[in-house]
Formats: sequence, structure tokens, C-alpha cells
Amino acid sequence: MIMLTVPDLRQVHVSLRRRTPAAPRSTGRRRWARRAATVLLGATALAMPWAASAAQAAPDGPPQGVDVSYPQCGKPLPTGQAFAIVGVNGGTPVTTNPCLATQLSWAAGSTGGTVHDDVQLYVNTANPAGAGSWPQSGSNRYGVCDGSNSRPCAYQYGWERALDDATIRGISSPTQYMWWLDVETANSWDYTDGGGTRNAAVLEGMTEYFTSIGARGVGLYSTRHQWGLIVGNGVDSTSSLNGLSNWRPTGNTLEGAQANCALVPLTPGGIIELTQYTATYDYNHTCI
Repeated sequence: MIMLTVPDLRQVHVSLRRRTPAAPRSTGRRRWARRAATVLLGATALAMPWAASAAQAAPDGPPQGVDVSYPQCGKPLPTGQAFAIVGVNGGTPVTTNPCLATQLSWAAGSTGGTVHDDVQLYVNTANPAGAGSWPQSGSNRYGVCDGSNSRPCAYQYGWERALDDATIRGISSPTQYMWWLDVETANSWDYTDGGGTRNAAVLEGMTEYFTSIGARGVGLYSTRHQWGLIVGNGVDSTSSLNGLSNWRPTGNTLEGAQANCALVPLTPGGIIELTQYTATYDYNHTCI
């Protein structure tokens, strides 16, 4: 896919994805996630608007997941996926996917058969570096946010965006989900001196919010190239980003996705949990 750098309040992603160190998953918990999504959506689940158009079944072979978000609004969604990852935002951290309820209802029909939860979520990330919805106050482990382009305010920004994702976008029981952080150059980031450290602080704020509410897990979605541009050497030995699972985009073949399970993780102690390849849809191969 083609990535374009755009402001924080515009578009970011054409369908992408995202966990903390892998934890044991029970089939009972996966069934719970399915029921929760169905209860959350109520009448929307009964409407099943994606069924009006012909949908394509998941490819033959090992069980695979699919990820969808706002670019798939109004389009046929695949069938027979083992698990689904749904984008919460509409392309930037301050927006909501207008089809979130419909897509969660579709995701609740995932067939299972892997160690992954049947329904997972991903969220857009960015660092507007003082613009847009930048916080003007707050106190966190990096100090007091005074509204400046600083590490404390960057962390606060990430924490507040994760809080919004969990509480105002229509997610019922946010603790029951795996949350992936979509880290791409298509959104705005701080590329000034010391920006990598502040960008990492945004992601730490998001990670630590989701961890604080007891979410199922937090993970990172990015390429090595984009991660290097955005974070670079900004992750220190005490960072909460260390040890997070990775969801890594690849090319357009299952073989490539399988090979990329051997990639080096984005942060020390992490594992490659999923790889993504794009065919008719964005498919996700499990590496664990």
C-alpha cells in the first residue's frame, strides 16, 4: 500500500492492524468476545448489511484472520475468517470508524481455530507535537504537562487518545479485547530533535492506559522502516513498549507472510505474533 504523510486530523490508513506479551487464550474467552460483540451491536447485528453483496471466503490453507476498518464501509466483507481485527478509528486518533458497529458484528462471526481472540481491535496513533487536540495539563511518570511539545505532554496525549478509544467510540467492555497500535508515517509525527523519544512516549501512554484497565493485551503494528523513522532510538530499557507482540505487514502472498514470522521484533523482548498480506482483503497469518 502507498503511505502518504498527512496532518493528524486527516486520513491515515488503508486498512491495518495490532498486543502485550502473548498470554494464554482460552476458547471460552474467545466465545465470550463473540457474545459481547453481538450484545453490543443489538439490532445492527440482525441487519447484517455486509450480506447484501457477494462476499469472498477466506483462502484455503491454514486458518487466517482478516482486518477491516473504515475503507471497507459499505463493501462486501469476507466470510470464514478464523479471527478479525477491526479498526476503531476513522483514519486518525481523534476520529471514529463510522462502520465500527457493523464491522464488530461481522467480526463476531469469526470461526476461531487459532490461539488468537476471535475479535481484536486496532487504533490509529500519531503525535501532532503541540497541535490539534494536544493536552494542556496532566501529570504522569514523565512529569507535568504544561502544553508544550514535551515528553510529559506526548505521554499525556497518548493516554488521552487511548482513553477515548476505550470509552467514547462505542466499544463495550474494552478490557476484553486485544488492542493493536497502528504506527505509520501516514499520520503526523514529531521529526524534530528528540522527536523519537516523544513519539515513543505517545505510544507508551497508550500502552499504559490499556494495561491500566486490564485489557487482554497491547501490541504494535508497523514496518521496520516506518518504526525507524517514527521512533528510532527513542525506546529506552525501561519502556513499556519493550516485550510487546508485533503485527507486521508484508507483501501480497501467504508465503511472504509466513517467511516474515522470522523478522526481528520492533522492540527488545517482543515476538512476531501476526503477519499481514494483502490480496482481495488484508489477511493475517498467525506466527504462534
